[in-house]
Amino acid sequence: MQATVQSFDPATRSGWVFLDDGTRIPFDGEAFGAGPLRHLRPGQRVALVMADGHVTYVTLSTFPTP
Repeated sequence: MQATVQSFDPATRSGWVFLDDGTRIPFDGEAFGAGPLRHLRPGQRVALVMADGHVTYVTLSTFPTP
């Protein structure tokens, strides 16, 4: 699933994204830490993996997801 970063807090490594349908969802530091990224900026496209209704993995949309 792809989304656009709305906000990212480097201190907590968490943030919010907009799905392509406009739905706003959060991701936590654990989901961010599961991927290879070090930082995100607003407007950046990302790929997400979701399980049980929450984001479990965040990476750039050009990177493979597990």
